[in-house]
Amino acid sequence: MEQQRAARRTAVWTLVITSAAGFMASLDNLVVTTALPAIREDLGGGLEDLEWTVNAYTLTFAVLLLLGAALGDRFGRRRLFVAGLAVFTAASGAAAFAPGIEGLVAARALQGVGASVLMPLTLTLLTAAVPAERRGMAFGIWGAVNGLAVAAGPLVGGAVTEHLSWQWIFWLNVPVGLALLPLARLRLTESRGPEDRLDLPGTALASTALFGVVYALVRGNADGWSSAPIVTGFTAGGVLLAGFVAYEMRAARPMLPMGLFRSRAFSAINAAGLLMFLGMFGSVFLLSQFLQGVGGYSPMEAGVRMLPWTAMPLLVAPIAGAVSDRVGGRSIIVAGLALQALGLALFAMVLEPGVSYVAQLPALVVSGVGMSLFFAPTASVVMSSVRPRDQGIASGANNAMREVGGALGIAILSSVFSAQGGYASPRIFIDGLVPALWTGAAAVAAAAVVALLVPGRPRAPRPAGPAREAVSVPA
Repeated sequence: MEQQRAARRTAVWTLVITSAAGFMASLDNLVVTTALPAIREDLGGGLEDLEWTVNAYTLTFAVLLLLGAALGDRFGRRRLFVAGLAVFTAASGAAAFAPGIEGLVAARALQGVGASVLMPLTLTLLTAAVPAERRGMAFGIWGAVNGLAVAAGPLVGGAVTEHLSWQWIFWLNVPVGLALLPLARLRLTESRGPEDRLDLPGTALASTALFGVVYALVRGNADGWSSAPIVTGFTAGGVLLAGFVAYEMRAARPMLPMGLFRSRAFSAINAAGLLMFLGMFGSVFLLSQFLQGVGGYSPMEAGVRMLPWTAMPLLVAPIAGAVSDRVGGRSIIVAGLALQALGLALFAMVLEPGVSYVAQLPALVVSGVGMSLFFAPTASVVMSSVRPRDQGIASGANNAMREVGGALGIAILSSVFSAQGGYASPRIFIDGLVPALWTGAAAVAAAAVVALLVPGRPRAPRPAGPAREAVSVPA
């Protein structure tokens, strides 16, 4: 009986600690968007610099997620979780202290490194601590907390920027991180996975390939699309990405087993997720600036006015999840992506200097419902597309694809924006924003088409690699 009570206490503490840490990491994806005008006014810099304040985080987060999970499996999940949390907390303080835009971008990249270690370990720590019969509820709570972070990001960023300063969106992480560090050390149980060899060559290839492509997209308009640095970025990125795929197909312990992509469901849902985040993240990045720079709203007012979009998953996702259990995930996902594309198209059709918020509201609501329908069944489709032994790496791969999509979306849509418009006047801003939104709508519409390839009831394929079972280790 005493052992059961101790196990319950451990499970509760693990859920609280991992959910709080995951909330911080998820919040920092979008928390900076409503602070961008204030950062630009305080630190200076052009559009490409603002892009890097977001992309420096999402890109390092994305490319190191799978490595973070592998490090935890090998050296101890609690130990690496604490290390990642410490890096994230220290980097948040460095971002608040940043004297210039370059320092802020560097601190954001370091934040992404910390988040890439702690975030994948939140689920593996939960799996090790929570009995199998209660994991569904625990994962549900964890998912709801992370969904709340995504919804609250623009609002928190706007409120803090308006009433304190943009630096405080990073300072808020510091006391929370400092409180969680000793709790994690004392309350979490150590566990490990199999002693796999770390795939450092694969990580290096993926990281440099993505950096080259994103750098070329961000700097293309400023340097010229035919200039040597841009051509080199695209060429080197493409070559290194092909090299990554070739290496992973031959590696004994690959970071991303290419055999997983033999599953039509796995390939389709990851491609759809990348395209969805490409359209959504890029649009939120620009629309949050539109609400302030053209709409005339304060940072907090802009965050509140984004809530019909960003907070909708809290209302719709539970219902969509229940419906998807009955009808399958494909139809819900396709409907969600179609609505998200429609929402972005509605924005592109109504935006003009002086447009009222009421005229924008249908686009916000439709986008919010669409995003909710996409999120609800995605995890289930990903997990059911692979064998249980591969679910950890499959989940990490899906998260990495979406983060890469977000980084590419901000770079691509900003390139379209800067090629057609700028910040000189509301009219010029709209001239750039509208074609960027049409680009985002096209990307999400393509995601809906790709999602049609997901089988109605995907069956798990044959295993792509060796088992990755959790092994408990004495604390």
